[in-house]
Amino acid sequence: MKGIITVVGGDKVGIIAKVSAYLAQHSINIADITQTILSGNFVMMMMVEFDKADIDIDTARKDLTAEAENLGVEINLMNEKVFSAMHRI
Repeated sequence: MKGIITVVGGDKVGIIAKVSAYLAQHSINIADITQTILSGNFVMMMMVEFDKADIDIDTARKDLTAEAENLGVEINLMNEKVFSAMHRI
C-alpha cells in the first residue's frame, strides 16, 4: 500500500531528517519526495510505501501528528488511493 505525506509549516532545520528517521525506523520506504520553500513556508510531499512496514497507516498517521506538534508544522498522511480520488479533475 502507498501513502501520501504532506508537511507544511515554518522552515527550520531538521524537518526532513525527523520525518525520514521515523519512516526508516518503521521500514516505510520513501518512493518519491519533493520539497520547496513558498513565502518562507516549508512544503514537502512524499509518496511512501508500507509494503515492508512494521506498523499500519493509522498508527503512522497518529505518530506523525504528534511529531508535527514537536516540529511546529502540520503533517498529514493519507492512503494514496484516497489522495488521488480527492485530487481528480
